Amino acid sequence: MVRVTATPIEIEKAAGVLRAGGLVALPTETVYGLGANAEDPVSVSRIFQVKGRPPTHPLIVHIGDAQQLDDWVQDVPQAARLLAEHFWPGPLTLVLRRGARVPLEATGGLQTVAVRVPRHPVALALLSAFGGGVTAPSANRFGQVSPTTADHVRAELGDAVDFVLDGGACQVGVESTIVDVTGGTPSVLRPGGVTREDLEAVLGCPLAVPTTSRVRVPGQHPSHYAPRARVVLVEPEKVVAEAELARERGHKVGVFLPASFAGTPVRAHAVVTVPPSMAAYARELYQILRALDRQGCDLIVASLPAEEGLGLAIANRLRRAAGPRLPA
Repeated sequence: MVRVTATPIEIEKAAGVLRAGGLVALPTETVYGLGANAEDPVSVSRIFQVKGRPPTHPLIVHIGDAQQLDDWVQDVPQAARLLAEHFWPGPLTLVLRRGARVPLEATGGLQTVAVRVPRHPVALALLSAFGGGVTAPSANRFGQVSPTTADHVRAELGDAVDFVLDGGACQVGVESTIVDVTGGTPSVLRPGGVTREDLEAVLGCPLAVPTTSRVRVPGQHPSHYAPRARVVLVEPEKVVAEAELARERGHKVGVFLPASFAGTPVRAHAVVTVPPSMAAYARELYQILRALDRQGCDLIVASLPAEEGLGLAIANRLRRAAGPRLPA
């Protein structure tokens, strides 16, 4: 059960901030988003300024109900309607052709737009009170670890956000799955909170997960979801040895200890045993990365989970976190 802390008065105040062109941090079931009026190019542009996000990196438009889809996009294929029927509200984003209401500032200049209906009750209440669409990438500096609590947002963005709605800790913990439905065969452009297996069961066909695509979407930068500490990925059976070697070389090492090695002694600055449940792992992933940063780790040793179910999304985030760093 999602712990709702935002009151109706706070939700109405947040809606007023959006109408006035301000930015609102809002909870979703995946991560906290940094929201702006999706139809206001000036407000949308401010998101990029606050995050330090490249203006060519498109945003997701959040809407309150699947029935609103045709208000924001055009040429909706049957596959998109089928996926929306099964997974909305929920952690699924659909890429479709942009409708006239969506400014190019929100799409990174593309003629496609990413759209979803969030499942969090506070987000849905805000969308209802506001009466429009809200562009909302994760409420953090570009390329860094996504926030899963309101406190994460306050600590990272501070006064740059005009209002923060607190809806408790996010229940999914990784971003939405992004599916491109603009071509003949849908494909997964970003693994996330809806698994590929569940999508394939609904569509009745296999889905590709390409490493590159003709459509730009959130989360494709080589370095993303990254803590301050450098992340090193190794095979599960090498995690302990790699961590201890790094410690001997003078690093303050944080360790993602695989569940199958729970109880194994590790000489390291901080050790976190990965939850055996992929749902729990996904929910806690960003919190663990943030905790290891707070503990002063300068290097994190981890292994990739099996790339099935939510493990595919977790592996995607860890690979991006270990990728080449953004310039300072």
